[in-house]
Amino acid sequence: MPSAAAAKPVLISSLPRSPAGRLVSLDAFRGITIAGMILVNNPGDWSAVYPPLEHAAWNSWTPADLIFPCFLFIVGVAITLSLPPRSTTGADRMRLAAKVLRRAALIFALGLFLNAFPDMDWTVLRIPGVLQRVALCYAGAALVVLTTGTRGQAITAVSLLVGYWALMTLVPSPDASGTVMAPYGNWAAYLDRNLLSGHLLYDDWDPEGLLSTLPALATTLIGVMAGSWLRSPRDASERTAGLLIGGTIGVATGLLLGLWFPINKNLWSSPYAIFSAGVALIVLAACVWLIDVRGYRRGLMPFVAFGMNPIVAYVLSSLTTKIMLLWMVTQADDIRIPLQEYLFTRLFLPIASPTNASLLYATVYTLVWLGIAGVLYRTGIFIKV
Repeated sequence: MPSAAAAKPVLISSLPRSPAGRLVSLDAFRGITIAGMILVNNPGDWSAVYPPLEHAAWNSWTPADLIFPCFLFIVGVAITLSLPPRSTTGADRMRLAAKVLRRAALIFALGLFLNAFPDMDWTVLRIPGVLQRVALCYAGAALVVLTTGTRGQAITAVSLLVGYWALMTLVPSPDASGTVMAPYGNWAAYLDRNLLSGHLLYDDWDPEGLLSTLPALATTLIGVMAGSWLRSPRDASERTAGLLIGGTIGVATGLLLGLWFPINKNLWSSPYAIFSAGVALIVLAACVWLIDVRGYRRGLMPFVAFGMNPIVAYVLSSLTTKIMLLWMVTQADDIRIPLQEYLFTRLFLPIASPTNASLLYATVYTLVWLGIAGVLYRTGIFIKV
């Protein structure tokens, strides 16, 4: 029989927290996600990518396709844990909303800078991007939290997913003769090329485009509701079980709905949003159980270090990669190649097959940034963007 102390509910305020006052379990999950982003974005050779680290070409999914929605889900959880309840006064809500919008604008600007670097040619700048979507989803979800309760958040998320499904599958776009789920024949691509022509990743569409940001916002709101569950006055084991059950339902529902509206990251299809949020719930449940329930930290602390400076790690690792592609190195045969290619061909390609060498390069590059994040963590430097 459990003791009275063991049966006593553990409130969110008493769970293990990082130096910045955030939940260690959430920081660990955030760090795992950032590590995954760096790993996927930095293969040694883009023509020999390790298969699980490749994105699905169109429909279906790979492990790489789950990383970004997990990060947006975490953004939602963090919003719930950082913003006060809706009972704050109108003046306080306006002040908080202004703060949210300023932070979103900064993150959006960082995304534009990453896209523009090094040419800084604003006439062909890609406007959408990963950080831009993070900024929009953060702002949208935070404003929903400041103006509605849990019921309103759920209604908003469901409305976004159902509305997006109906538009994409039932209403032909002006460019399509019927309901077309191809890269160029859907509403998301139509709006992108008509509103952002010349500023997209591809000629006619963008995987982080305008319309597909709406179901991505739903993913963030699911994270918001998961954060509310974590704040509930239940013991840690019950909260973990709730996250696990919700995640299992999400995965099963997403896979089932995918039979009619395919799971597709590029379109951020509604089943993809539900499925990936289910995966995020399961991973969060595992982190909460390991850290908050079982008290295990040792093996996860490197990820906590990543999770304490997530945007900084992502931005600097991306900039460093671009610089290494610009920095030319002269080989013995007087042929000049980028530093990144030089390191890959000299250090990694001789010891493994192209695919495994590409994976090894990505792993080492991620570990280098993990070391940098660890130094920042140990010195107490936490840069909040």
